[in-house]
Amino acid sequence: MTPADLSRTVLHAVRRAVDEDALRAPVPARVRVERTRPGGSGDYACAVALQLAGPAALPALEVARILRERVAAEPGVGRVEITGPGFLSFTLDAPAESDRAVLAAVREQGLAYGHGDALRDEIHQFHHAREVRAAVTAQAVFRLLVAQGARGRTTCEQAPDPDWVRLGVTVNAYGTPPTPLAEIRPVPAGATAGELLERLGPDAARWGLLRAAGHDRAALGPELLVQGEANPLFRVRYAHARARALTRGAAALGFTAEAAPYGESPTEPAATTADDAAARPLLDLIADHPGVLLAGARHRAPDRVARQLEAVAHAFFDFHDSCPPLPAGDEKPSAAHRARLALAEAAGTVLAGGLSLLGIRAPEHL
Repeated sequence: MTPADLSRTVLHAVRRAVDEDALRAPVPARVRVERTRPGGSGDYACAVALQLAGPAALPALEVARILRERVAAEPGVGRVEITGPGFLSFTLDAPAESDRAVLAAVREQGLAYGHGDALRDEIHQFHHAREVRAAVTAQAVFRLLVAQGARGRTTCEQAPDPDWVRLGVTVNAYGTPPTPLAEIRPVPAGATAGELLERLGPDAARWGLLRAAGHDRAALGPELLVQGEANPLFRVRYAHARARALTRGAAALGFTAEAAPYGESPTEPAATTADDAAARPLLDLIADHPGVLLAGARHRAPDRVARQLEAVAHAFFDFHDSCPPLPAGDEKPSAAHRARLALAEAAGTVLAGGLSLLGIRAPEHL
């Protein structure tokens, strides 16, 4: 069960409770499920009982009890606990199967992994200044919203800068809108699109404009072009290129990826058990990716996606260095190598998909 599956399971439990008249409250459009924080109980936690307590005119603990008995009966959920004032904490059944489901979802959905329809009923219109960072940010937010099923358009105060096209920015209309629209006004870049393109090129310019939160100044110096680990953009793109190179290397050696559960290989238990600890941070980040994309859309924050990609790249190299996906020397390809390759390929797909939403290329050779 993936985090998205668990969110839908909890929402289904709320609907059942309302339909059965055990709970009298409006059914929310969505339920947010988060990974349990350090020291907490279970794998995931949810505050939906606290959210529904007021409308239901019941204590949050009572709402939590009503939902717990319905969620606990669902396949894939091992245990449901009530903690604090009414939080629901979930321990999933068969974590290896959950990991395999995540990797299968990435393989099946490809670059669209993490896209969904949570915002399908929303229509947005964004208005921004004739300024390059505002334009790039508005377009990135629009991409994130569309990836979650929303519709909308962007408008600009004045006719767009012609160089915006080279940055991949399009504007649906310009001029003063007839009705007030939601505005996007990050701290200005302090340079024109043409200047940034000349100094940095389109990919580095977009990363620099989007990486910082909107209320912070964008870092747009020559460090964005450094081909080394100190440059987060290079590290993200290099991790993607390395993941693709692993697939090519495996094909040359005559094997492909297989998303076997970590720790469950009867022939190589030592190797896969060791892999499990190294793989866990990367698996968790890949599983959390859909939630990060949704949060980036809801909060109009493409910087969240950029930071997620940095974390995935960091975890990828940690895993890659401790558990090489390709055999070395006279070593033969094994079940462990196939499982490692599956995880590496999933990481590469997540990196490529995230960069695509930010409007940045993900080269296969770097």
